[in-house]
Amino acid sequence: MESVARSQSAADPGASASNEKPLIYRQSRWTRLTHWLWAISLFFMLLSGLQIFNARPQLYIGKESGFGYNNTIFAIGAENTNVGPRGYTEILGHRFDTTGVLGWSGPAGQETSRAFPSWATIPSYYDLGTARVVHFFFAWILTTTLIVWFVASTMNGHLRRDLAPRLDDLKRLPQDIIDHAKLRFHHTREYNTLQKMAYGGVLFVLLPLMIITGLAMSPSMDSVLPFLNDLLGGRQTARTIHFTVMVLLVAFFIVHILMILAAGPINELRSIITGWYRTDPPAQDDKTTERSA
Repeated sequence: MESVARSQSAADPGASASNEKPLIYRQSRWTRLTHWLWAISLFFMLLSGLQIFNARPQLYIGKESGFGYNNTIFAIGAENTNVGPRGYTEILGHRFDTTGVLGWSGPAGQETSRAFPSWATIPSYYDLGTARVVHFFFAWILTTTLIVWFVASTMNGHLRRDLAPRLDDLKRLPQDIIDHAKLRFHHTREYNTLQKMAYGGVLFVLLPLMIITGLAMSPSMDSVLPFLNDLLGGRQTARTIHFTVMVLLVAFFIVHILMILAAGPINELRSIITGWYRTDPPAQDDKTTERSA
């Protein structure tokens, strides 16, 4: 991905050299296309996945589950109480009242027992078959795009040049953490260390793990990849890992949006829509060196 800079001095000859902010071509068309394909795919996979989860709103560790087992680690449900039906969420044996959001929700007087509310699922009404079709359709789009992106990025050097952390990146990590904590951002052509680690974690850990656990939950894949279930500790464990990865991806999305808002949403959105990104002014000592040369 070649960087191209547009000089601002022609538009404003009187501008101070120290205030110049070059506009560079930061994101290639392929990067922008895959970014939006992944965002759309994950959106539909999330909401259809919550609908699928509603069919059995419990998570287990192990190869089997049922009344004869005590391996439930997460559950959403509803129960009758002295004040009427109440929704609850149970995590590792600790139960929390989540009435109105999880377990028991709906318009006043029309509440129903439902793990995730209708506004958070695709489709909004209970339809497991449609949810599966939507989920698998976008899962294949995500998987195919990710594989093509990986091959192309390896061949054109994008992985090595832009995403692979270098020794200097690791040395800058403590300062990078401090800068982010202070909401002090540096707008440069290169990704900072935290960006490389976050994007690398999503692209090379979370998304592949979500795909692998998704395959492990499919009975039709047992004959093709019979070892996958054993490798992951059983179908129920794979389902729990799949759900956990989803939660981590949602957390990444929230932090990602907050960082965009803090760093300058117009500049960040322009970069991922048009490819052009406005960077910080060059350092004064660098300019002096350039002029003397």
